[in-house]
Amino acid sequence: MATALQPDQDAAALDAFRLSARAWLAANFPASLKGKDNVLSSLEGPSEHSADEVAWTTAMGDKGWGVPTWPEAYGGGGLSRAEARILAEEMGRIGAWNPIGGMGVMMFGPTLLEYGSEAQKQEHIRAIAKGKVRWCQGYSEPGAGSDLASLQTFAEDKGDHYLVNGQKTWTSGGQWADKCFALVRTDKSQKHAGISFLLIDMTSPGVEVKPIRMISGQSPFCETFFTDVKVPKENLVGREGQGWEIGTRLLQHERNSLSGGGGAASRLFAGTPLAQVAKQYRGANDDGKLSDTDLRMRIVKHEMDQRAFALTLRRAALEAKSNQGPSAATSIMKNVGARITQDRAELSIEIMGMAGLGWEGEGFTEAELTQTRTWLWGKAVSIYGGSTEIQNNVIAKRILGMLDHQ
Repeated sequence: MATALQPDQDAAALDAFRLSARAWLAANFPASLKGKDNVLSSLEGPSEHSADEVAWTTAMGDKGWGVPTWPEAYGGGGLSRAEARILAEEMGRIGAWNPIGGMGVMMFGPTLLEYGSEAQKQEHIRAIAKGKVRWCQGYSEPGAGSDLASLQTFAEDKGDHYLVNGQKTWTSGGQWADKCFALVRTDKSQKHAGISFLLIDMTSPGVEVKPIRMISGQSPFCETFFTDVKVPKENLVGREGQGWEIGTRLLQHERNSLSGGGGAASRLFAGTPLAQVAKQYRGANDDGKLSDTDLRMRIVKHEMDQRAFALTLRRAALEAKSNQGPSAATSIMKNVGARITQDRAELSIEIMGMAGLGWEGEGFTEAELTQTRTWLWGKAVSIYGGSTEIQNNVIAKRILGMLDHQ
């Protein structure tokens, strides 16, 4: 009998949590921030934040709900997946957003929880959970992009520290980051087994960052140079030579986060159905339907794809075991999410017509100019986090079992 009642008891507990979360959000989320984007964790760099933005970040950080499923022992919320889902639903209901994010949350934190020492977790995880530290990723190099294992940045063993020399590129947010998680070579005689995972303070002498200006006019990426940078031995995650394993795991976490169609392109007309936007720019017939029937059908198809994908992500999250984490299946999700995100961006620009071609000057609203730049940014969705072609290789080998022909 007790077993039979357990689902009801669980449901009652979740209902109680929903009411508790709703009350907490009502007391702590500033109404002035309703519907705003997460400006505090974007790649556009630090800016002046309002008192309400700072207060909201502090409240979420102290509660641990910026990273709701992380352990309470390290500053997380300690919530179950079901509770985290309810929290997200309640936040969405009132137009609230998570002010704590970035690479520390989406990639490095989950990886350190799995591979880091207790001292490393205590030092870094809580700061991430509170949104106090910005992290960047030191992976790609000028000669090591798709073939990342060819990286040459070298960490020479100097006894109590490493001396790091080399160059990284496409370092997202590097000019604003406090710290960097990097793949470095500690053994030149072995390709994969000679790579280690190192944590580098971006304020260390010898670290130089040069922003890269993109076609969108923004500079979210950088070149990063390391010249005789001293890194303490305690900043090695795992053991020497384990970097490829740890780095691959981190990429799985990244692709899992990006599979939802992340990036600026996903924020085109965020929260507004495309059909509604289309009526604004294209007009409606006497029945209140979008006049352009072909466009109407393509919007419907896109929204069906988007809804099906969202449900698939939710099902995958429910089926995932807490001790398994992301798998190679994240490559499928990443590719599909990238396609849906770019489809939405293309449809949005098509809907806007001439209003979607503005770059600067009069005749365009600020929102329209932003959409144009956001559309351009969206072209990178199928590249960063592992290009579509690389994900196809992962899918072929690790999911379909297709091996390279010798």
